[in-house]
Amino acid sequence: MDTATHFAFGFGLAGLAQLDPNVTADSWTAVAVMIGTVAGSQAPDVDTVIRFRGNELYVRHHRGMSHSIPAWFFWTALISSAIWLALPSVPFLTLALWVFAAVLAHVGTDMFNTYGTQALRPITRRWIAWNVIHIFDPFLFGTHLVALALWAFGAAPATVIFPTLYGLLLLYYAWRTIVHIVTERTLPRRDPTRRDGDEYTAIPTVHWNVWNVVRKNRKGDYTIGVWKGGRLTWNDEYVCASSPLIEKSKRHPAVDAFLSFSSHPCPQEERRGSSTIVRWVDARYQHRKQYPFLAVVKYNANKEPVFSYVGWISEEKLERKLEDAPSKPILVGSR
Repeated sequence: MDTATHFAFGFGLAGLAQLDPNVTADSWTAVAVMIGTVAGSQAPDVDTVIRFRGNELYVRHHRGMSHSIPAWFFWTALISSAIWLALPSVPFLTLALWVFAAVLAHVGTDMFNTYGTQALRPITRRWIAWNVIHIFDPFLFGTHLVALALWAFGAAPATVIFPTLYGLLLLYYAWRTIVHIVTERTLPRRDPTRRDGDEYTAIPTVHWNVWNVVRKNRKGDYTIGVWKGGRLTWNDEYVCASSPLIEKSKRHPAVDAFLSFSSHPCPQEERRGSSTIVRWVDARYQHRKQYPFLAVVKYNANKEPVFSYVGWISEEKLERKLEDAPSKPILVGSR
């Protein structure tokens, strides 16, 4: 989820903690738990700082180990210990349990969006992305704001507001999951251009009745469309190429990082004078043409890499980078 929604969950869990008699028995414990749940709701995304070391590392590791099973306990121990050292009168176990709940809420909600996490490392390195909830869901954020406002103004006790809130959200997640499953099962039946072997992925948007759709055929090519109000419309096609240079590009760090994350990769090759550009796009994000997720490697006439990029970037900015790229080879992984 987005940072603002994670913050909202952190404060919301502090409200839910009012059900715990160990929290309500002491004001300092309540303060410590609020600090802990807010910090725990943000901690797994600390790996965002990896971006300063380059996009390759960021794409490969963001929402990876920091969201893994060992990290759940690491963040809990780190945050709880830091708060407890400052407030030693606070019952440590109570604090740690609520921090752990905040960390799990962060990881759990991330699994429901399209980006996903490697939440089950080290058991498996597979990215878990259930495509149920948009990365920013107005209902999740809005209901938290209403609940927090009611609590702040004393309109109702926290012991009523937050159990009601999270009971409602559990029903919401269940409903959205069912809608997603039904939508993906309905798409093949409602697609007059369907062919044997086609696979459909429904991707959530901020609108409940609108889903972006990715169709993959047997050859590995993609069709991009929209499911809106029970109607399917196809907007674009991506034919995936194959060549020795495309195979070579898989060993480049930028493309390797891209492939470690992307579940719908599509390579394309373009000649520009003496240069060749290999572009890998992730079909899941091609509906966002203004800011897609891709990996690009530009090769000179000797098939040596002279430029690379991986991440989210506008086409205009990418074109400027490609034009400014040097003609001499660069070290693999550098820019």
